[in-house]
Amino acid sequence: MKLIGTTTSPYVRKVRIVLNEKKIDYVFELENLGAPGSTLNQLNPLGKVPCLVMEDSKTLYDSSVIAEYLDTVTPVGKLLPPGGRARADVKCWEALANGVMDAAILARLEETKRPKEQQSAMWIQHQLGKVHSGLKAMSQQLGERSWCHNNTYSLADISVGCALGWLSFRFEQLDWRSEYDNLASLFDRLSERPSFQATVPV
Repeated sequence: MKLIGTTTSPYVRKVRIVLNEKKIDYVFELENLGAPGSTLNQLNPLGKVPCLVMEDSKTLYDSSVIAEYLDTVTPVGKLLPPGGRARADVKCWEALANGVMDAAILARLEETKRPKEQQSAMWIQHQLGKVHSGLKAMSQQLGERSWCHNNTYSLADISVGCALGWLSFRFEQLDWRSEYDNLASLFDRLSERPSFQATVPV
């Protein structure tokens, strides 16, 4: 399999961590999203990463879809419960983490991609409000547990860890660690795992 992505995308990082945790061999192909000669649109009509090219040349896109598929490839290190309420709970954690990343990325794009005179401070604050709301919900739901779901390492932890890591990478001014010490402890535990250490955004 070949994964197309960037080293800075938290969604790509999530898939890379899943691949590493599942011990699945793959080729990581870096993609310059702004390059005029990019062939990404031929593989994903949305032009987004991550994009997984499988052995039969068919492609999967969207990090949630890819992660869910990869968990079925091998029984090693199962990251999702088989079904029912437990699976929905893990997927809800993933959706919450994705929402935090979506909002943070929109705020950053407004600050970095639009001319200063066209930027909307109200829009940026609106998106960062979603980030803070999401972090608060994560902290409340995590409580004193070591892991997000049922005290078992899962895709929920990977998703939250990627969101927190990207905030530390791009939004140091948010200082989420001092406000949510249980999330900071979770992130520190995750950062000790080889899969997280091998995928630090640069």
